[in-house]
Amino acid sequence: MQPAVSLIRANSYEIELLRSSLETLLEPLGGIGAIAKKGDRVLLKPNLLTGSRPGKECTTRPEIVYCVAKMLQDVGAKPFMGDGPAFGSARGVAEANGYKPILEALNLPVVEFHGSRYQTISEEFNHLLLSKEAMEADVVINLPKVKSHVQLTLTMGTKNLFGCVPGKMKAWWHMEAGKDSARFGQMLVETARAINPDLTILDGIIGHEGNGPSGGEPRPLGILGASTDVFALDRAIVEILHVDPLVVPTVAASLRLGLCSDVKAIDFPYLEPEDLKVLDWKLPEKLLPIDFGLPRVVQSTFKHLYIRLIKEPLSAYSGR
Repeated sequence: MQPAVSLIRANSYEIELLRSSLETLLEPLGGIGAIAKKGDRVLLKPNLLTGSRPGKECTTRPEIVYCVAKMLQDVGAKPFMGDGPAFGSARGVAEANGYKPILEALNLPVVEFHGSRYQTISEEFNHLLLSKEAMEADVVINLPKVKSHVQLTLTMGTKNLFGCVPGKMKAWWHMEAGKDSARFGQMLVETARAINPDLTILDGIIGHEGNGPSGGEPRPLGILGASTDVFALDRAIVEILHVDPLVVPTVAASLRLGLCSDVKAIDFPYLEPEDLKVLDWKLPEKLLPIDFGLPRVVQSTFKHLYIRLIKEPLSAYSGR
């Protein structure tokens, strides 16, 4: 079946304008009502990478989450939000990035991810731990941010689902699979295939270019993209940004595994990648190794626990 990727121009995070843009974006896919029904428990999975650089567009904008959650509530679904940030808790990183007002306005629950083993299509990656909260949700809506990445060239929908690998298992996967970028890319693709998001909406109104995923700078793109096929959406985005798909490990792996169509085989109901072409998007100045040595994994684990157990609780109670 030919995958459909909806692409539109959008330049505002103002709530009313953004909701209108999202409704237009999803119309060719049947609207939000084709994705979630009354009573469905819907996981919203934004990119909550870090709380250390608010305003630098390292994370999915809270306005995106607000509008999608409100659209779900309007059809009677029950949205909740979750992620597995590199450091700290999902709630802590979300609040550091301005999410607190929208969480309170919508009474939107935030869950921390807990891991369990699930059968994957590839036996090579059957020891993956995946979030129970993602695997057991009725619907998963993936809400990535388009960013350059110093290890993976670009991070989009597929890479965002690596956040569904809970706790510090992500650091261990960097150590276990990171010596081979092709294998690491395949692991990310198998994670995405196991999570199997029902919808991916990509926040490209303002992207993050250069030395991402957190060390770069904001870049207005004026793009929103959506698809029920995360691999097709990623393929369209690399075409827009004029990046060779074979240098992005996740896209290269999805092509190698036959999960991603040639751009010509994708249905674009609105704009096509050629209509949105960006010829001067900044990739990282230099790619860094993917693999983490054991000392870095241990250091990363202690930093994560320090933020989760000490820094965030102190911050939470300091104003009381």
